[in-house]
Amino acid sequence: MTRVPGTAAPAPHAARVLVAELAAHGVRDVVLAPGSRSAPLAYALAEAALPDGERPAGAPALRLHVRIDERSAAFLALGLARAAAVDGPPRPVAVVTTSGTAVANLHPAVLEAHHAGVPLVLLTADRPHELRGTGANQTTVQAGIFGPAVRLDADVPAPTGRPGEDRDLRHLVSRALTAALGTRTGDPGPVHLDLAYREPLTPGTEPWPPTEPTPGRVRVVPRTTADPAEGSTAPDPAVPDRAALPGPVVVVAGDGAGPDARRLAEAAGWPLLAEPSSGARGGPTAVAAYRLLLGEPALGGRVRSVVLLGRPTLSRPVGVLLGRDDVDLTVVARAGSGWPDAGRAADRVLPALPASWLAAAEPADDGWLRAWQQADAAAGAAVDALLDDDPAAPPTRATPPLTGPRAVRSVAAATHPGDVLVIGSSNPVRDLDLVARWPEPPVVLANRGLAGIDGMLSTAAGVSLGLPRRRVRVVVGDLTFLHDVGGLLRPSTEPEVDLQVVVLNDAGGSIFATLEHGAPERARTFERVFGTPHAVDVAALCAGYGVRHVRVSDPVALDAALAAPGRGTSVVEVRVDRADRRGLGERLVAAVRAAVADLPA
Repeated sequence: MTRVPGTAAPAPHAARVLVAELAAHGVRDVVLAPGSRSAPLAYALAEAALPDGERPAGAPALRLHVRIDERSAAFLALGLARAAAVDGPPRPVAVVTTSGTAVANLHPAVLEAHHAGVPLVLLTADRPHELRGTGANQTTVQAGIFGPAVRLDADVPAPTGRPGEDRDLRHLVSRALTAALGTRTGDPGPVHLDLAYREPLTPGTEPWPPTEPTPGRVRVVPRTTADPAEGSTAPDPAVPDRAALPGPVVVVAGDGAGPDARRLAEAAGWPLLAEPSSGARGGPTAVAAYRLLLGEPALGGRVRSVVLLGRPTLSRPVGVLLGRDDVDLTVVARAGSGWPDAGRAADRVLPALPASWLAAAEPADDGWLRAWQQADAAAGAAVDALLDDDPAAPPTRATPPLTGPRAVRSVAAATHPGDVLVIGSSNPVRDLDLVARWPEPPVVLANRGLAGIDGMLSTAAGVSLGLPRRRVRVVVGDLTFLHDVGGLLRPSTEPEVDLQVVVLNDAGGSIFATLEHGAPERARTFERVFGTPHAVDVAALCAGYGVRHVRVSDPVALDAALAAPGRGTSVVEVRVDRADRRGLGERLVAAVRAAVADLPA
């Protein structure tokens, strides 16, 4: 193609139009994994990221984050999007890749964003249509690669400069951002624009397209969710009065439940069984040891109604409770077409809590909440006593004096209401669920959409970059750390990330020891196919990435490391015992049962 002097080639021009339109719709952060076919977007983003006074006229102001690995880039974008929703309304974050396998590496983060409802904008560069199916280098079927995990999927033809092309692209971006935010559907999540580009891929000296007029840009009015109890002259039989729920009642707050769960529990005087990443864990009604108390006949056995907000993912006892035939289950599902009901037992599904349910009133049975509070206090004391002095597992030279739950308890104590704690899957989040007793909790974030161990360091780095005024810490197991150790890699041209990474290193997969696979009769095969022991030198890995590292193996050293994280990224490696993980769990259950049994009837 011969370029007319003073005019932009179609690919760089279209990239500039797209970048400007993203900014016009509220995008502030874009993550780029470099490549050649995506060069038009890279040039446009590099100009948009220039400081005030240096940006070309017409270029919007954006923050650009560059990462080498596409999987890390996608999880960094996920973390940035999660951070945006902490202190303000949700805001989409875009991630840019070149063609080929680069696109496939986004898939784990896309699935997490899909199930967690996080707005990501996937901008994948592609070969033009005439090169597809010809054996051209780095060319595969990219359109539709994410299947039903995206809210919108567009195969965008290579721009040619035809009349109306800018308008069409702006209209498409309007649709994509509306879908990502769930503006009309109430179902936010990732969207995918597969962008074909023909050479030339580099811009010339032509100016950016004018910001006005902008034909094709669409402003979409958000859908509003009215209280189902409002605007009706007759009561809806699907929305009973709060007092009409069969008692006793508990509130279960799963991942992402939000503060309404706590408000409801405190207004009604009901026990609150809240996961750490629910956004509701705190206050006088929160029960920390709920999963160990649900098996008690006088507590979990008496429950007759549950109000469920968020998506519970941590506890089998909670799953059993939600599937019981003798429990009336109200599910509050604010967004999307689905709702959490793994036990297929919901009696009603509400789009929001009725305003009348949040009105404070005298509890119908204040002894019910007191019973849970007393049991939780006894359980907490029993857990602490066992973690501090477990006669069945005295430390030796070969056995670290710290267990996973004890280390996580130290992290919880060092994390304050203004902080952000990103918690890894498997044992760390379950240990936190057991030991965290915050009157007022910090912000706790976890990738519980699919509860994978993928991308946790990159997610936490994105959270830190998105919340620069807060102290951010991430706690992961050693396998989770190794799975995303590339998340420590930061090009030297990129801003430093203030993040403390706490690695609970028990040299393998201890979560499986707590499941049926860790039973003594399966010991012969356990280590190889579940435990997966390793001898990785975490200190050497950190040195290779230029990241500060300290190894601790006792509570005093751990507390000191947590108290002074310093600037930049640092790793605190905590040596913990895995050999007795199953036995520790059994002793904790026994200790709690004994403590509750000693309570007056």
